[in-house]
Amino acid sequence: MSKPQSPKRVAGAEQGSATPLNPDEIRRLCEFLYGRTGMIFGESKRYYIERRVADRMSATGMRTFRAYFSHVQASESEVEHLINIFTVNETYFYREEHQLHCLGRSLLPDIVRNRKPGDLVRIWSVPCSTGEEPYSIAIWLLENWPMVDAYHIEIVGSDIDTRVLVEAEAGIYGERALSRLPPGMIERYFDLPHEGQRRLIQDLRESVKFTSVNLVDRASVAAQGRFDIVFCRNVLIYFDDASRLLAANNLYDALNPGGYICLGHTESMNRISKQFSLRRFEDAIVYQRPGEGA
Repeated sequence: MSKPQSPKRVAGAEQGSATPLNPDEIRRLCEFLYGRTGMIFGESKRYYIERRVADRMSATGMRTFRAYFSHVQASESEVEHLINIFTVNETYFYREEHQLHCLGRSLLPDIVRNRKPGDLVRIWSVPCSTGEEPYSIAIWLLENWPMVDAYHIEIVGSDIDTRVLVEAEAGIYGERALSRLPPGMIERYFDLPHEGQRRLIQDLRESVKFTSVNLVDRASVAAQGRFDIVFCRNVLIYFDDASRLLAANNLYDALNPGGYICLGHTESMNRISKQFSLRRFEDAIVYQRPGEGA
C-alpha cells in the first residue's frame, strides 16, 4: 500500500476539493457501495460523491481514482472508511417523541404482559448514529415508565458507521442535540458543560451497548440476537426496493414473535413487506411481527 502523503501533494485530491470522476467511475463506485450497504447513490449526487472520494484519496495518498478503487477492493479497512464518509447522521435527543410515548404506554406493557419480574426485555436502535436515540430510550424509561426497574432492560444501539459508534460511546453532545430536552432533565443526566458541550453521566453511558451492523447482511443482523422492540427510523429511504425488502426480512428475523418495529414518519412497512401487521396505537402507528401460531 502506498504511504499516505500530505494532501497538497496528491494531484486533484486536495482536502475539501472534489475529484472529477467520469460516468463509468461514478457507476462502479455506486455499484460497490450498493453491494456493501444497500444504499443508493448515482449521477444526481455527483458532487457529494466526488467530495468524499477526494477526502479518501487524500487520506490514502492515491493519485487516481483507479488506484484508489483498487485499494478499496483490496482493503476491508478502507471499505469501512469509505462507508463511514457516505453515511448520513442526523439526529437529536427525543426525536419523534410520540414513539417514546407509545413505547411506554402501549408497546412495553404488551411485551411484558406474560413475563415475570426480572425477565429480559431487549430494545434495538438501528441505525443509532451518535447515540442520541438509544440514550433517549433509556432516559424516557427512567423518567416515564414505572416498571423500568422490574425487568432487565437491555438497550442496544447499532450502526454501519464505525465512527459514530465511537462518538456514541463517548456520550458528548452539543446544544443542538440537547435542544428538545427540558433543562431539568439535562441537569439530571448530563455532567456540567465544558466548552459548550455536556457528557452523559456514566451510569447512562453504560446502560446502552453499541455494536456495528449492516442491515442488508443477514449474518450481521443475526449476530445481534432477537429483540422485542426495534427502532429503525429514516434509513430505509436510502435503499431501493430490493434492498428494503432484504433489510425488512432481516429485521423480521431479528424480532421475537409479537415484537414491534417503529419506522420513520415517512416510511411504511406495508409498502415493503407483507410479513408485518400494522398496529395503530394512541400515540403512533407501528408494525408487529405476528406471535407464535399467528
